[in-house]
Amino acid sequence: MAQRGVSRIVPISGGFHVWTRQVGESPVKMLLLHGGPGFNHEYLECFADYLPPNGVEIYFYDQLGSYYSDQPDDVSLWNTERFREEVEEVRSFLGLDSFYLLGQSWGGLLAIEYALKYQSHLRGLIISNMTASIPSYVRYINELRERLPRNLVDTMKRYEADGAYDAPEYQALLDEHLYRQHIIRSQPMPDPVARAFAHFNPAVYNTMQGPNEFVVTGTFRDWDRWADLAHIQVPTHLLVGRYDSMSVEDIEEMGRLIPEATVTVCENGSHLSMWDDQEAYFSAILDFVRRVETAVRASSPSHGTK
Repeated sequence: MAQRGVSRIVPISGGFHVWTRQVGESPVKMLLLHGGPGFNHEYLECFADYLPPNGVEIYFYDQLGSYYSDQPDDVSLWNTERFREEVEEVRSFLGLDSFYLLGQSWGGLLAIEYALKYQSHLRGLIISNMTASIPSYVRYINELRERLPRNLVDTMKRYEADGAYDAPEYQALLDEHLYRQHIIRSQPMPDPVARAFAHFNPAVYNTMQGPNEFVVTGTFRDWDRWADLAHIQVPTHLLVGRYDSMSVEDIEEMGRLIPEATVTVCENGSHLSMWDDQEAYFSAILDFVRRVETAVRASSPSHGTK
């Protein structure tokens, strides 16, 4: 997919640099936080087909450790607090204020963290395919696995007990029963998604998450923000796929706990609903932005004057 736009390399703390690209030009601006951790912006490239043509200036951004940015070999860097401060450094360098922040999966976790500390910079927050705690996520994804035939569940757990996460049979079971059902249902896999998987940095993912989606042993394994959601005071929209690896019920509960939140369930979507259910996904984002922009104009001191 051709990506026209303006690329900028952003210097951040520690002497590192991260990659960004602006696509479109508009007073309405949105910064995108990709998932992983350790993936990159490539699987989000479809945003350029939907948002800039509808008046939203977007910023792709590869977090530190991701493919287009510096990839230092230092596991002490892979923690939630440092990534949150990195987002603030990127925002400041790009000159974004009163902007929309969209985070998908791990990026949604990061967006929640950013909003809890820096929401004064936000016009709106979009949390895509992310629940409010890692324990909630682990509980639900293992519930999904328990729906499989017993012999398949037992086989997966046997490989996990042996630490044989790279075994071909184990990987094949994950691909068939997790990735193709709950991560990306669009088959064949879209090229931008395939490139993101090919360019994935396992050092970041393994440090923060663990060996895979079922086994979470990394630095963010205890992350939980259920009790803090009420402190998010900016307009917020939450997106989840009906077949997601995140619980629809969790995301709906988040919608009740965040004061100015709305929720969209993409009925044909999985974890990558921006590919599985594009019409519902991007219509929801654009409707949310339009609602917020209408409210901003209505509250402007110049509203209604000549």
